[in-house]
Amino acid sequence: MGHCSASTCAVCGTGLGSSRYSRPTSVAGCGWERRQTVQNPQGGGLAFAGPALRRQRFAWYMYGWAAHTFETTVVSVFLSRYLPAVATNAVGANGRLHIVGIPIAPGSLFTYVASFCAFVLVVVMPVVGAVADRFGRKREMLLTFGFLGAASCVAMWFITGSNWGLGVGLTVAAYVSYTCAKVIYNSMLPDIAGADDRDRVSSLGWAAGYVGGGILLAGNFVLSFFIDDKAELARISLGLAGLWWALFMLVPLRVLRNAPGVVVARVAGSVFTAGFHQLGDTLRHMRAYPLTLLFLLAYLIYYDGINTVTTLAAQYGDQELHLSDNTLLTAILVVQFTAFGGALLLGRFAQRWGAKRVIAWSLVVWIGVVVCAYFLPANKPLAFDALAIGLSIVLGGTQALSRSLFAGMIPRGKEAEYFSLYEVSSSGSSIFGTLLFGLALQNFGSYRVAIVSLMVFFVVGLVLLVRVDVAGAVAAAGNELPASLGGRRGEPAGVM
Repeated sequence: MGHCSASTCAVCGTGLGSSRYSRPTSVAGCGWERRQTVQNPQGGGLAFAGPALRRQRFAWYMYGWAAHTFETTVVSVFLSRYLPAVATNAVGANGRLHIVGIPIAPGSLFTYVASFCAFVLVVVMPVVGAVADRFGRKREMLLTFGFLGAASCVAMWFITGSNWGLGVGLTVAAYVSYTCAKVIYNSMLPDIAGADDRDRVSSLGWAAGYVGGGILLAGNFVLSFFIDDKAELARISLGLAGLWWALFMLVPLRVLRNAPGVVVARVAGSVFTAGFHQLGDTLRHMRAYPLTLLFLLAYLIYYDGINTVTTLAAQYGDQELHLSDNTLLTAILVVQFTAFGGALLLGRFAQRWGAKRVIAWSLVVWIGVVVCAYFLPANKPLAFDALAIGLSIVLGGTQALSRSLFAGMIPRGKEAEYFSLYEVSSSGSSIFGTLLFGLALQNFGSYRVAIVSLMVFFVVGLVLLVRVDVAGAVAAAGNELPASLGGRRGEPAGVM
């Protein structure tokens, strides 16, 4: 699962064993040592089996339960509106912030910060993934990034008055930490779920996240009846999100274990340098998997649109539709629990019709969502609620099935590296979606034009998705073909 997982070390050319779970191996003259365990014969190719597998899945679900509050409470509800409000306090509604000499409208600050985070993550996440695959310390990396993100959210309590600079700094820290942790979290899926269980396990993981995030959001909703000061409510809710995240990470801290596999004991050079070496090796070999790359391109495009819609929905409802905080909280709270059901429902559909087909039809629904959002009347909370429910049904399923579909197209030992590329436009790290929304808002002065402009991401993503030969991609990666694509349980992709 590390850099030296091929038959020849990419660093020094030393010959190695090719099995992912071979006997302990030492690479002389390379500066790297790797130690591997024998594959569990009852695990169906998985890193765990029996009670150990159940414990690892439970710990994996619990991290999703803990961390998803960042996407719900922090990003979707409070920070996307509170940070622009703090910036407006500093310069006024018609003023401009000046960051490195660039004038920025305060209402667009959050979207530009999100875009900046995306560019940072484009560089950072592939290195994080490469380090995780090379050193095999996914548990430690997941928890380190997780606790850093949680601490950043707790510190958002101190964003007061016109202190938008602190808000920008903590937003960047939380975004980067959360998304780097998500890379590691997603890369663990192939270790705990085989081809025929992957859609179900991935869907349960998303469902657990939505329920966990929804419960905390319900608590914030209750607080809104007792706290009239919107700024105080936002600060309390942001801090509680960090505490929730940290508290429930104690479960994976105690239960989660690294998969039996490559453990590097000795390193030549710095970890950061090693990550770049590993990344370069991965990029050179990616050309051997063109179908995987085609799906990755489709995902990066359509998920950029999904993420932008969900991130800015509260801001759209507040600024364009003039809905109250209670209305927005209610809608987003309902979304968390209906998305839970949607993830499980679409997971069942995928077992029958295949994940690709279900995702494609979900994108058709997403196109309808942004078109309907353009025509939503102001001051009509029921219309907004109805659209939110429709969105939520496909939201969780699109996320869960995209993850499980991609996991089957990845060559073994490269999970974290490929998922780092997968996460470039995921988990709050949109590049072009938030940028397009911000530019449309600043130049047209209309949230409606900004929201409908996102339709291009779903259309282009759908066109690319339908061109992906999933069975061919799974076979090229050497993985087991799921039953929904004609495979039989326990057989590799090339055996029918």
